[in-house]
Amino acid sequence: MQDRKKYWRGIEELENTPEFAKHAHNEFPEFLPVTESKGEGASSGKTQRRDFLKLLGFSVAAVSLASCEAPVRKAIPYLNKPVDVEPGVANWYASTYFQSGNYNSILVKTREGRPIKIEPNPMSGLTPYGTSPSAQASVLGVYDHNRLRYPLINGKEANWEQVDREIVSRLGNVTGKVAFVSGTIISPSTKRLINEFGARFANFEHVTYDAHSVYGLLSANGGVVPGYDFSKAQVIVSINADFLGTWVAPVPFAKQYIQNRKVSSENPTMSKHYQFETHYSLTGANADVRVPIRPSEEAALVTALYNAVTGAGGRAEVPAAAAKAVTAVVAALKANQGRALVVAGSNDPGTQAMVAAINDAIGAVGTTINPATPFYTKQGNDAAMIRLINEMNAGTVGAVFFYNANPVYDHPLAPKVLSGLKKVPLKVSFSERVEETSEFVDFVAPDHHYLESWNDNEPRRGYLSITQPAISPIFLTRQMQDSLLTWGGSNINYYEYIRNNWRSVATAGRNFDEFWEQTVHDGVLENGTTMLTVNNTFTAASPVAKPISPAAIEAVVYESIGIGTGEQANNPWLQELSDPISKACWDNYVAMPISMAKEMEIVQGDVLKVTTPTGVSIELPALMQPGQAKGTVAIAMGYGRKSEMMPVAKGLGANAYPVATVVDNTVMYVGPVTIEKTGATNPIAQMQTHHTIMDRLIVQENTLEKYRENPNEVTTYIRIATPEGPAKPATISLWDDYEYKNHHWGMVIDLNSCIGCGACTVSCGVENNIPVVGKAEVLNRRDMHWMRIDRYYSAEENPEGGLAEFERPEENPSVIFQPMLCQHCNHAPCETVCPVAATMHSSEGINQMVYNRCVGTRYCANNCPYKVRRFNWFAYFNNEKFETENFMMNTDLGKMVLNPDVTVRSRGVMEKCSFCVQRIQLAKLEAKRENRRPKDGETVTACAQSCPTEAIIFGDMKDPNSRISKILYSEQGQRAFHVLEELNTQPNVTYLTKIRNLA
Repeated sequence: MQDRKKYWRGIEELENTPEFAKHAHNEFPEFLPVTESKGEGASSGKTQRRDFLKLLGFSVAAVSLASCEAPVRKAIPYLNKPVDVEPGVANWYASTYFQSGNYNSILVKTREGRPIKIEPNPMSGLTPYGTSPSAQASVLGVYDHNRLRYPLINGKEANWEQVDREIVSRLGNVTGKVAFVSGTIISPSTKRLINEFGARFANFEHVTYDAHSVYGLLSANGGVVPGYDFSKAQVIVSINADFLGTWVAPVPFAKQYIQNRKVSSENPTMSKHYQFETHYSLTGANADVRVPIRPSEEAALVTALYNAVTGAGGRAEVPAAAAKAVTAVVAALKANQGRALVVAGSNDPGTQAMVAAINDAIGAVGTTINPATPFYTKQGNDAAMIRLINEMNAGTVGAVFFYNANPVYDHPLAPKVLSGLKKVPLKVSFSERVEETSEFVDFVAPDHHYLESWNDNEPRRGYLSITQPAISPIFLTRQMQDSLLTWGGSNINYYEYIRNNWRSVATAGRNFDEFWEQTVHDGVLENGTTMLTVNNTFTAASPVAKPISPAAIEAVVYESIGIGTGEQANNPWLQELSDPISKACWDNYVAMPISMAKEMEIVQGDVLKVTTPTGVSIELPALMQPGQAKGTVAIAMGYGRKSEMMPVAKGLGANAYPVATVVDNTVMYVGPVTIEKTGATNPIAQMQTHHTIMDRLIVQENTLEKYRENPNEVTTYIRIATPEGPAKPATISLWDDYEYKNHHWGMVIDLNSCIGCGACTVSCGVENNIPVVGKAEVLNRRDMHWMRIDRYYSAEENPEGGLAEFERPEENPSVIFQPMLCQHCNHAPCETVCPVAATMHSSEGINQMVYNRCVGTRYCANNCPYKVRRFNWFAYFNNEKFETENFMMNTDLGKMVLNPDVTVRSRGVMEKCSFCVQRIQLAKLEAKRENRRPKDGETVTACAQSCPTEAIIFGDMKDPNSRISKILYSEQGQRAFHVLEELNTQPNVTYLTKIRNLA
């Protein structure tokens, strides 16, 4: 009898065969032992992990229950379908993301009850478009199977009845101070509840402590962050303030900042941005004039500005590298009264008081600073926290509660915090996992994830927003506020508490329930109503900058864009987001100037021992960083986690917080260090070491002065010599051009607006199920990002006679960011070489990938001049080798975050940007259902939607009224260029030349 063919749905069905097991063992012998086949049905010896429904564990059962709020016993279709759930149709919930000063009003996309994507809330006045990378990645945290699933008593599993009974009993007998330690809280209802809870005790204090403090700024401004408005400033001076990256409120600031940076021939003006800083920050990369300074030079620089602008008299020795720029800054500030703004990142109260006086002298108050609408995103009081640490060590604290605070890890006095904790009789943490501080407490009452919670927020006076749950709690956690209500003897839950608190701000004459439902629907209430009270008990600072003693090597501890202060260090999406300047990921490092490395004979990857004057040492690899101030090093905070419940973060890098110092009850993120080589090496995973320019015209920039002279000459266009004279490459072709009859999708990226934050990279990964590959694979150049942001250094060539040392290109180059994705070429080189037509051109201008047709030859990647195609070497989501990096997505619970509209690719296929074709199809179907054409703006790619500066514009180029058409065919399009135009690939992605204001 003739053998019949064998069919299977996919490669997964072959995993149990001996043949597959043998080949898999050759690749992963440590993970995939081979058992000899002993007949039909014999096991391959490999642990099964695929059978999602059959192996339902607690995590999956819980999230299924949470997503539809009904008991789930069998995998069968809905019998009684929830009213608001339509299979295949997304629901959206307005909510709020806030962490470590990073605020975003957001919309949460859910599918079948599962949150899968975060987008900006367009109804917000603060953050109407764009998000931060951490906000984008935060959706993954709700599916973290390493979160606590129940409360703990002395490290052992307990139930809530036990916890409540014991805590209430012990609070009834507490003696001494009761302290509630938290990070900044912008929730009016939460602050009110904490105060009501503390009123029961004779001695209670709510101590607000920020891991990255701006105590000096608050001390100089009455306990609040001034209401900065960068959009009204023609001159911006920043001194070590990374306001576009991590300082105070980066997303609102980016929105303001970019309004005066977009240029057109109709409005050929832009702000002038001066940046003085030690390490190369995101904000420094966007500055027109950047000057590296040492921390010990900052006080003299601020004093010189203060004396010159306020007329205070006196002299200050300005460093030689900054002298020319300081003179220009003083002239610019005086010439732009009421149109200038000065900010500083120093945590010294005296320095900040000087900056406040400068702003007052240049007329900033009432123009570029709105005193009526300060920011509340940072409220930490260093002096109060240090006082509490001393009180704990003195034994006068009877109980302490920790909420979004982890001082055993992130305070420079961490050893004193730990010794003090041992003397406190009652210690309670609301941490979602056992981390450095909660490891030493008596009770852990795990809080909900914010996507499971109700709350309210006031990030800036008069700007209210709501946090609402997008999913019911997955684990047996309880919101912190509900715990306080329970322990305080209240009989209402926190949701009702918020509603009662909001009755005082409801619109007069309107039914409260209607008002509340509308507010929850919109997510924001921005009619000037204010509810939050802040602690204004900060000691007023005198305008005298405290000088920092010079040292042979001065260290600065800074906050990175992705990892921040370390709260989301366990998030693999953020770990694999490369630093915008160094392009490094999966580790922190010692960034040092090239000149210092040469003097000390250090090469990149050499492990250095960094020692503080107190004898604390950390070991990290060296990274050569152009633009780093001479005689300084920079180390990112947020790494060096030790918790077993943070498997992704554990063991990555070293904890830099001990390098910070405490001066006069103020945390200063600078300090002297010594450096010595250990003899070991540790390679740094960088995303941009394998793409070279080779003298090709890839990214373009010019000056505002030349743009004003002739906008048509700021962009260079390639011309090919022909017998008839120079001609555009597009006029000479062997291709038959495509005719687009209905839609022609394209993208414009304004390099003037791109600040390089990386939000688009994370958003693209979330939307398109892009896997994380880990440090080893990044070192092998196998990162999978479909959207990357290329960083280019640029500098003027040395004139004859040379330059001063601090003016050499390697000491202070300029930086340009260029988002790079599949260019969707009309003459695509990849399409001509694919032997199976897996990559093909659509009738709407999209270069498509047919995954089940791809056989993995990689000819297309070799033929792509933009190097934007990614080969899937392994099935990362289902591969035990990558369990740590993809620990969330490699679990059944973690897979809940995957977008069901996008295929999860298997190994052996090529991947790349698809222009979010699933979103295009959805918009077209909606328009077809309503018998119309899609409207401009209905289709927005994930990268464009997450951009906080609207640098990316996507649309239909066949629609003459679309925004992209108006840009391309208006005078603004005079800056338009295509990358590698001479190849005549005719991309559908167009860039606008970057303009710098150097006049």
